[in-house]
Amino acid sequence: MNALDRPIGIAGAGSIGCFVGGMLAAAGRKVALLARPRVIDEIRGNGLRLTGFDGSEQRLAANEITLSDDPSIFDDAGTVLVTVKSADTADMADIIAGHAPEDADIVSLQNGVGNVGLLRQRLPGRKVLGGMVPFNVVGLGEGRFHRSTSGAIVVERDAAGTAQRLSVPGLAMRATDNIDRVQWGKLIVNLNNALNALSDVPLRRQLAQRSWRKLFADQMAEGLAVIKAEGIRPVSPTPIPPGLMPPLLRLPDTIFGALLGRTMKIDPQARSSMWEDLKRGRRTEIDYLQGVITDIADRRGLKAPLSRRIVELVKQAEAAGKGSPGLTVEQIRG
Repeated sequence: MNALDRPIGIAGAGSIGCFVGGMLAAAGRKVALLARPRVIDEIRGNGLRLTGFDGSEQRLAANEITLSDDPSIFDDAGTVLVTVKSADTADMADIIAGHAPEDADIVSLQNGVGNVGLLRQRLPGRKVLGGMVPFNVVGLGEGRFHRSTSGAIVVERDAAGTAQRLSVPGLAMRATDNIDRVQWGKLIVNLNNALNALSDVPLRRQLAQRSWRKLFADQMAEGLAVIKAEGIRPVSPTPIPPGLMPPLLRLPDTIFGALLGRTMKIDPQARSSMWEDLKRGRRTEIDYLQGVITDIADRRGLKAPLSRRIVELVKQAEAAGKGSPGLTVEQIRG
């Protein structure tokens, strides 16, 4: 059977997984979502509604997509898109190994830089491709998942043209020969996830304030210095090269605002996925973002004080279980 005729499995249907899977299903692809019972009940009760910062909207009835918490839904999958949190990658790899066909393409659409290696380690002999999702999706309840920022998904180039095969209207995917460097570039940008989560301020309003941008710039500069010591040259997920981003973030509000408007679209209510994790009382991915920077710093004898401070604050917020602590820039800097 042609790969296009076989279902696309979504391994871990949270906000990103539901949005990506829903957009593929809206384009006529067969999609199977492996999800928690809470998500399944929500979609079965309301259908799936996909909205975007650009005013776009797609609606699917619950019967237009396969929903289950039973991984046997992957038994005939041609492609499996992994969208779980980084801490759950190993467990999901074992589920895929036990259910997805040997010839199924496995594509990681996860944050962080270690997931592809872990998937390959636990799925020997299988085709595993890296990917990068540049945009945010927020689960708004009642089956609605809202894409709040712009950008095209990037997938590691392969001879079968997987990126092109998965690209559908409203969900562009493009191939890259530098997925490792792209993922490192996304990690550097994603250092703002924690700042946004700690601030309890919508992303666009946060980036409109120079004090927050300076904090983000300092965090990026620290991260870039640490990964440079590791010999890593990141590729930016935006049109702006990584090395230029810290000085641009420090520009006056009016100049930065004009620049941002030309390079990225952000919904007024956009928040980071880490903010949503704190709100829902879930474990965050801080160990796979700032935690990666501090691990390298430890290995290289570097300090990285801002990254360490932010890891500490996020873990305090996790332990408190009260959502975002709503900290100021000064409180984060300590």
